[in-house]
Amino acid sequence: MGAVAVKKVASRQVRYLSYQLSLISDWLLFTVYSPMTPFVEKLKTPLTKQKISVLQINLGKRCNLACSHCHVEASPGRHEEMTPEVCEQIIELIERFPQIKTVDLTGGAPEMLYGFKPIVETSRKAGKEVIVRSNLTIYFEKGFTDIPEYCAGHQLRVVASLPCYLADNVDKMRGMGVYDRSIAALQWLNRLGYAQEPNLIVDLVYNPQIPKSENFSLTPDQVSLTRDYKKFLQEHFNISFNNLFTITNLPVGRTRFHLEHRQLYQPYLQFLEDHFNGDTVEHLMCRNQLSIDYLGNIYDCDFNQMEDLVACTSQGQKLTLPDLLQAGTLELIAEVQTASYCYGCTAGSGSSCGGALISS
Repeated sequence: MGAVAVKKVASRQVRYLSYQLSLISDWLLFTVYSPMTPFVEKLKTPLTKQKISVLQINLGKRCNLACSHCHVEASPGRHEEMTPEVCEQIIELIERFPQIKTVDLTGGAPEMLYGFKPIVETSRKAGKEVIVRSNLTIYFEKGFTDIPEYCAGHQLRVVASLPCYLADNVDKMRGMGVYDRSIAALQWLNRLGYAQEPNLIVDLVYNPQIPKSENFSLTPDQVSLTRDYKKFLQEHFNISFNNLFTITNLPVGRTRFHLEHRQLYQPYLQFLEDHFNGDTVEHLMCRNQLSIDYLGNIYDCDFNQMEDLVACTSQGQKLTLPDLLQAGTLELIAEVQTASYCYGCTAGSGSSCGGALISS
C-alpha cells in the first residue's frame, strides 16, 4: 500500500474514532447529566409487538443524492447493498407468510439497488401491497429511466420525498436542481395515471428543515399542510397526488450530526420529550412491522436499524432472517427495543413512515 493510501486509511480511522468518542461523550452526558426520562420509563406499559403485517426492507445505502437530513446517511459514495443470498431469504419469507400485507422498500435509492425488481415481482405475485420510497430524481439517471413505467405496470405505491412545495427549501436540503427534477418526475407519474387511477397511488413526504437554533417546532398539521401542497402544486405545475405524510426529523444519522455540530442534540431531544403524547403509542409503526437490513438482520424500525439496535427475542437473542425462516413464524419479538429518539415518533400528533399518527 502506497504512502497516500496509508494516509487516507489513517484519516478515515481517525474520523471514525472521533465519531465513536462523540457517541460515548453523548451517552455519558445523557445518562449522567441529562434530566430526560428514558423512553421506556415514560410508557405506562411495555411496548409490545402486535401481529406482523408489514415488512420494511432497506436494500442498501447507495443513492444518487446525499440529503442533509438523511438518517440513513446514504450517498453516491456508499456501496452497501443486498446480496443474492439475503434477497432469496426475503423472497422466501414473503412467499411463506400470507400475514404480510405490505412490503415497503427503502434505501438509499431502492430502485438502483440489488433485489429491487425480484422482491417487487414476488410480492405483487403474492398479492402484497408494495411501497417504494423514492427520491424521484432517480428516474432521470442513466439506467433507471424505465422505473416510472415499471412502477405503474406493477401498481407500486410511490412514496416520494418532497420536503417542501417551494424550490429553495427543497434544494437546500437535497441539492441544487432536485426540486425541478422532482416536479418533472411527478408530472411523469401523473401522465402514467398516478393520482388519477385508484390503483396508482403517489404520496408525498414533508420533512421540516433541521433546526439551527433552540426555536424548535413540531411538524405542521398534516391536514392543513396537505391542502397547501395540493393547491400550490396544482396551480403552478398541474400536479396531483394522493396523500401528504408529515414526518418528524428524528435525531439519527445526518440530522444528529447537524444537531450535534450546533450543540442542539440534547435540547432537541428534551423538546421532543416535553411534547410526548401518550395517545400516539398504540399507533406506532414499530408495533406491527419488521425492518430488515441489507445483511438480513431484523429490527423493529428503520431508525433502530440505523442505530444498530437489533430486535431480540424474550431470551435476548438477536434476530436474523434465517432465524425467522427456521422458526416458521414472524412472532418472535415480545417487546420493541426503544431509545431516546423514540420521542420523535410520539411528539405532538406523532410520526411514522405513514405520516401523523393521530389528528391534531
